[in-house]
Amino acid sequence: MPLLRTKEIRAMDAEGREKKLVELRDELMHERGVAAMGGAPPNPGKIRALRKNIARILTIAHEEARLGAAPAPTPKAAPPAEEKA
Repeated sequence: MPLLRTKEIRAMDAEGREKKLVELRDELMHERGVAAMGGAPPNPGKIRALRKNIARILTIAHEEARLGAAPAPTPKAAPPAEEKA
């Protein structure tokens, strides 16, 4: 399971992100079940990679939700230039 790049996640629509999140959570649950039963996982770093991918998706979803709800910042006016005498 390769890590998802943030560029790839941002390119997904909200529905695609949600599907990927469900898929990753199911896979994580399966891997944790195998580990809990004492089975040696074929790839020990897979659980960590799954957790990172889930965190990336959730972070980007929260960022987009926060930016979508917040008003756009207004640019500050430049201070008036002082005249030299």
